[in-house]
Amino acid sequence: MPSANKPSPETLGEIFRFAVRRFQAGRLAYGHGTTNARDEAAFLLLEGLGLPIDRLDPYLDLRPTAEERARLLTLIDARTDLRLPAPYLVGAAYMHGVRFESDRRALVPRSFIGDMLADGVLPIGDPGRIKRILDLCTGSGCLAVLAALTFPRAQIDAADLSAGALALARTNVANHRFDDRITLHRGDLFAPLGARRYDLIISNPPYVDARGMARLPPEYRHEPRMALAAGADALDLVRRILAEASRYLTRHGALLCEIGRGRRALEAAFPKLPFLWLDTEHSEGEVFWLPAADLKGR
Repeated sequence: MPSANKPSPETLGEIFRFAVRRFQAGRLAYGHGTTNARDEAAFLLLEGLGLPIDRLDPYLDLRPTAEERARLLTLIDARTDLRLPAPYLVGAAYMHGVRFESDRRALVPRSFIGDMLADGVLPIGDPGRIKRILDLCTGSGCLAVLAALTFPRAQIDAADLSAGALALARTNVANHRFDDRITLHRGDLFAPLGARRYDLIISNPPYVDARGMARLPPEYRHEPRMALAAGADALDLVRRILAEASRYLTRHGALLCEIGRGRRALEAAFPKLPFLWLDTEHSEGEVFWLPAADLKGR
């Protein structure tokens, strides 16, 4: 909270500058939708007031009510003192302008796969041929929703082991009115899916190795451990996905999977698989593509 010896911030611009100073002094960790103190403060304040999050400038002279101001200062305190991710504090996260409800039942929505879906860079040729999609480890359901937006003719199955995550995903699917196109399944990877086959399997599975888990900043420790931890070399889930995926892909289907910084370990473990690494503006060598033909015999 502001010092008793200093004037209290009144306008949104003053509260914003106060938040930035607090965040910088607190040496916070970012990565849940923003990468720096200024963007984090802007998101927290705008979403906290229910304002559009794309620009702060039009609202710098806004004077929040006493109740609104108290709420914003409480959010700033919680972000700094408790080191909670901002989306958990305001209950929302955005991917490419799409809003998702967010809480501690699932990872804060984020994925380079989301960038690829939104930017249309996948090597699939005709998007119209994608009729069935599987989202493994769906968490909040964010990738399933983005896939539904990208492929308007596709039916999508989304699976997760966590009942809490699926409850959150159900809310996000309903909010975007995709109940008729996205079906949620609870179970361990492919187990609840029967004999279904898919033109595209997408997955952002747990991929943090044991050393990385031990070094996680406080913000990431508020997220579900089961959605992050992936064993000594980060490949526990990916090994299983690679072993089973071909049985669930159509003849011309493909697997799109995010692996984070595990490329070297993955290529060492599977030297004969011809991984195609797809990059985005913010990532390099963190997402791979494998057609069904290359997965056969795994």
